[in-house]
Amino acid sequence: MNISSSDFSYIIPHTAVENDRVEAWFVLKNQGHSLAGSRVEGLNLGFNTQDEESVVARNRLLLFEDLGIDPKWVALADQVHGSRVQVVTDDGTYASTDGLITTLPGLTLAIQVADCAAVLIWDSSSQVIGAFHAGWRGAVAEIIPRGLAMMKRRGAASKSLRAFVSPCISLENFEVGPEVAEQFPSPFVDWDTYHKPHVDLKGFIRNQLRSEGLKDSHIEVSGECTVAGSRDYYSYRREGEESGRMMALIRIKR
Repeated sequence: MNISSSDFSYIIPHTAVENDRVEAWFVLKNQGHSLAGSRVEGLNLGFNTQDEESVVARNRLLLFEDLGIDPKWVALADQVHGSRVQVVTDDGTYASTDGLITTLPGLTLAIQVADCAAVLIWDSSSQVIGAFHAGWRGAVAEIIPRGLAMMKRRGAASKSLRAFVSPCISLENFEVGPEVAEQFPSPFVDWDTYHKPHVDLKGFIRNQLRSEGLKDSHIEVSGECTVAGSRDYYSYRREGEESGRMMALIRIKR
């Protein structure tokens, strides 16, 4: 895990660090940060939380300033735990969307999470990038294969695609009912160890990426669990309505 910090702390995917055309970040909770009037501890970036919109908007501006991102040149998904992916060429919030793709240098794509996986994918050779929100619903609805197919239609090649799967809920903490577990292939469900079935969301997403032709060496999956890591990560499963939201961002350099 490559954690960088200036005013704030975030994870930079190793393969993005090696790349001179793409920048990517996963923003941590930043527990010590606090704005006057905030109800959520840390750098809460989600409007769908207990914080006032003015607090979240200020947090976002502070983050964008720290990363050198133009706040007027950010595309965000208004996530609904679905599999809709849009190709975007402008800033703004895209309704009922859980995946964004662009080929436009300088336009930053942003995804919010609090236990779901944020999946950042890029092909720097053809300059195609994507950001995807993959909770269990989106994952089984194949948002990742759908997004990769759209990226390939825009010039991305399996052999040069790279992916980062963010910290998210781990198998140990992802207890589900049988109606959810049955939607996953058996290799990604532990039916025996726990009182109820547990799902390996990270393993399932990694397998989807492999099945779409990505090399193992081009897939980086964080080993961190959002539920277990209360200092660094928000977790809706742990905190419920009191949880904030983290953010994953990616852009092609101008």
